[in-house]
Amino acid sequence: MMEPALRAQLERIYAETKTIAVVGASADPSKAAYQIPRYLQSQGYRILPVNPRGGEILGEHVYHSLAEIDTPVDVVDVFRPAGETPEIARQVVAIGAKVLWLQLGIESDEARRIAEAAGLTVVMNRCMGATHAQLGLGPGPD
Repeated sequence: MMEPALRAQLERIYAETKTIAVVGASADPSKAAYQIPRYLQSQGYRILPVNPRGGEILGEHVYHSLAEIDTPVDVVDVFRPAGETPEIARQVVAIGAKVLWLQLGIESDEARRIAEAAGLTVVMNRCMGATHAQLGLGPGPD
């Protein structure tokens, strides 16, 4: 069971989000970093994949970095090791996103401090796809 304040915060994030940049997005359909963005895309969110390899994922141009993105981003969903997240948090602040979301198994107090100091909402150690389903907003990822 989710505490009511957290539930309300998470529901607000999904309701206010249109565009999700996915750092560490993968073109490999067997990986969560492909399956979760695909699910979120199927639920009507615009996915902007970020991966230094570039190319195309889920029919979207892959940005080499967050700094390259030239459109407003609401949430940055991170599929990278915790050690990389403080630098990612600085980039999230720099592009003016509202939410830093670290996927299941990823936590960083330093990344949280950086993002919260700039007024961002931070969600850590939580799957953005599974949480969407937990809140009853969609069927959940396969």
